[in-house]
Amino acid sequence: MAITGTAQHQAWRHKTLPPVEQLRPDLWSIPVPIPHNPLRYVSVHAFAVPGGISLLDTGWESEEGWAALTGGLAAIGADVTDVRGVLITHLHFDHLGLAARVRKASGAWVAMHPADAELVVSWNARDGAAAVAAEIEFLVGLGAHRADAVADVGPPEAMERFTRMAAPDRLLADGDLADLPGWALRAVHTPGHTPGHLCFTEERTGLFFSGDHVLPRISPHISTRAEGDDDPLRAFLSSLAAVRGRPATEVLPAHEWRFTGLAERVDELTDHHEQRLAELLAAIHAHPHSTPWDLAAHLTWSRPWSSYERRMRIFAVTETDAHLRLLASRGLVVPSGTTVPTWTAAVR
Repeated sequence: MAITGTAQHQAWRHKTLPPVEQLRPDLWSIPVPIPHNPLRYVSVHAFAVPGGISLLDTGWESEEGWAALTGGLAAIGADVTDVRGVLITHLHFDHLGLAARVRKASGAWVAMHPADAELVVSWNARDGAAAVAAEIEFLVGLGAHRADAVADVGPPEAMERFTRMAAPDRLLADGDLADLPGWALRAVHTPGHTPGHLCFTEERTGLFFSGDHVLPRISPHISTRAEGDDDPLRAFLSSLAAVRGRPATEVLPAHEWRFTGLAERVDELTDHHEQRLAELLAAIHAHPHSTPWDLAAHLTWSRPWSSYERRMRIFAVTETDAHLRLLASRGLVVPSGTTVPTWTAAVR
């Protein structure tokens, strides 16, 4: 692998926001900050199209994010009213959050994969209280004490923003060509991080816009959720294998920095998850009949497990559950119980 986004990498090292960059004659990256998040920002990519601009992702909905996006567009000589279309890699708030505001200001269409579109529509049909209740029940089903689940999920008002995201005007399936005149941007369905995650390959230049599917430094969060895939890690690893052989001249992820060496990075990510699976299997041998909530405490994390709480603990437990489900699909572990399953190693 080689770092090509040197300004992005330098900004990361100095914990600052990278600059707006012109990557090709008609292509720019605009960093939009993510508040209180170690990822720091999402790279919104702006494409010149006849009569305006099209965007790939939009950034987190906040006044700071809106100022960064509109300021970035101004820096390249454009205005938000010039946006003609918005492609969304996936439904997470740091990618979809500002889409509704962009559409209202410009009249632009918004497009995403049908699987994520279905989730957005279903989430928009409920309020914050219903969203909180559903997540609490899901965590209790993974072994959490109800009081811990309530504390970690938080109040309904914190969930309201996730129940009013932009539903798409258009759908993009695997292999569809995006409606960006002058570009040959083809959708590549890469489920795992979300059921409808999309990468985009630009067929004239070989640029590969990887969204959150392939990041240069970290693995994207692969977790279970009440309404998600039954085996998201299996889907993710299959999606990694599917893109490994693409002749990408450069990888443009949504976070961190641009790089070359797609196949090498795919191999690193695959190896990481295989090592994680082995660590989890060892934990199950050492602690049989444990819930996903309990098993998460026996794994290696970036900080002591005792310091994990709220959303970080939810991410860790649901990631552990995703790895458990893959071990189960490989026949290496078996569940027992009904309401709250516990896990043991399979007898071989």
